[in-house]
Amino acid sequence: MVTRTDIAHSLDGAFSSGPLTRGQVISAADLRGADDDVLTVLARLPAESFSHLRGLWKHLEDVPRST
Repeated sequence: MVTRTDIAHSLDGAFSSGPLTRGQVISAADLRGADDDVLTVLARLPAESFSHLRGLWKHLEDVPRST
C-alpha cells in the first residue's frame, strides 16, 4: 500500500524549482527511486501543474497518510 509519506519521500525537494506538471511529478519520483506502486498512484493525477506537494492530496484523497 502506498502512503502519502511514501509519495512525499519520493518527491523530496522536487518542487524547489517551481511548479511541476503531472509528467514532471512522475519523472521526479522516478529519478528519486520511487517504486512502481508510487508511480502508478501518481499517474492518477490530473493533467495540470502543481505548485507544491500539498496540491497533490486533493486528487489522492484515498491515499492514507501512513500505515
